Amino acid sequence: MDTTKIPGRVYGAILATGLMSFCGVIVETAMNITFPTLMREFNITTSTVQWMTTIYMLVVASIVPLSAFLKRRFKTRSLFLCANLLFIAGLLLDLLAPIFPIMLLGRLVQGLGTGIALPLMFNIILEQVPASKIGVMMGIGTLITAIAPAIGPTFGGLVVTNMSWRYIFVFLLPLMVLSFILGVTCIQQKAPTEHVPADPLSIILIIVAFVGLIYGSSNIASASFISWPVLVPLIIGACALVLFGRRQLRVHSPIIDIRVLANARFSGHVLAFFLIQMTTLGMSFILPNYVQLVNGQTALTAGLLVLPGAALGALCAPFSGRILDRFGARIPIVTGGILATIALFIYVGLGKYISDLLITLVYVLYMLGIGISFGNIMTNALQQLDVQHQTTGNAILNTIQQFAGALGTALTSTVIASGQAGRSSAIGTAFGAHHAFFMLALIYACALLTILLITRKTKNAD
Repeated sequence: MDTTKIPGRVYGAILATGLMSFCGVIVETAMNITFPTLMREFNITTSTVQWMTTIYMLVVASIVPLSAFLKRRFKTRSLFLCANLLFIAGLLLDLLAPIFPIMLLGRLVQGLGTGIALPLMFNIILEQVPASKIGVMMGIGTLITAIAPAIGPTFGGLVVTNMSWRYIFVFLLPLMVLSFILGVTCIQQKAPTEHVPADPLSIILIIVAFVGLIYGSSNIASASFISWPVLVPLIIGACALVLFGRRQLRVHSPIIDIRVLANARFSGHVLAFFLIQMTTLGMSFILPNYVQLVNGQTALTAGLLVLPGAALGALCAPFSGRILDRFGARIPIVTGGILATIALFIYVGLGKYISDLLITLVYVLYMLGIGISFGNIMTNALQQLDVQHQTTGNAILNTIQQFAGALGTALTSTVIASGQAGRSSAIGTAFGAHHAFFMLALIYACALLTILLITRKTKNAD
């Protein structure tokens, strides 16, 4: 018997959970394009419509840290069905919403489904795929989730331009139904469940921690750092996180076994993963705004200009996973890190005014580097842990990914806003974007240095 062959049901289970994650990401990126339309239709302000993203992000960030506990306590198929049905319910609420509060409720319900779904796919890969195929299958998993932000803005722009924004939810419903059918028929339970006692205090602390940290980070761009919308949530979140960490070391069955962070190789990968996610989300904020405010293009054109790079980065993920399986992690991780760092410093060197063509070409180089390295950093991070701790590692990586995205976007928008102060929109955005490119280049250079250090002697680096 060929022990390296992946059963068809495993492919189906990965596709089922991947489609859920895909829909969760694409609805977020597509809806960002609709904000001006929603403001007019529901007669709401910019600060109000932003809650479409904020409430979703807060709910996802609250649920994802619980994934390791949920996996131990409940069957994988039960978790999948719960996530799938919640997401479908959220889509229907938003599709039919007569008023904006109903839309927010729909986003909240979608966030519950996405928070449960996001870690499922990678848990199935780690648990059911042969070790020799882990890299390529993690790459395919990364492809499924990475292609969504690549096409989301373009998809949203096309829908809003040619039909009602409600069709965004209409088009996603068949994908969720297909996901449901695949999940029911293909997801199998491999590891036995345990009757793990829930620790209510730990659950409350982790929710308060990440809601506080993400909400405070999200407000950095719109309020002073020492104002209550920023500083108070950050302090509360940080205190709750410290208390959560201390409690996990004392309870018999921790929600997240933070002892895995004592593994220097794993924690080094986590740091690099965090910094790269910050940079990539910051880039996804800069470029569309630059194209529209400095170069005077439409939102649809801005989406089309970043599409080639984003699509290339997503498509590279499975191939870079194959490289990891054959040659180890160091080659793709370091090569990708160097390419992405070069691209960021090219943006800095181009100055304050960059043509649409150069924006697209350099972004292709950047996303090529991300596609080669990012998924493999996650894969190699988890391979530094024992099998029984990989679910915990997956929960940690998915959790910090949410926080890194919020922080990267907030810092980038703050730097751009500082450049806009006292200048016209176009000139100010050009100045602010140049400073933001420099900041992100330095952050990624720190990530590259971390990568060089952690891949010297890791288990799969050679």
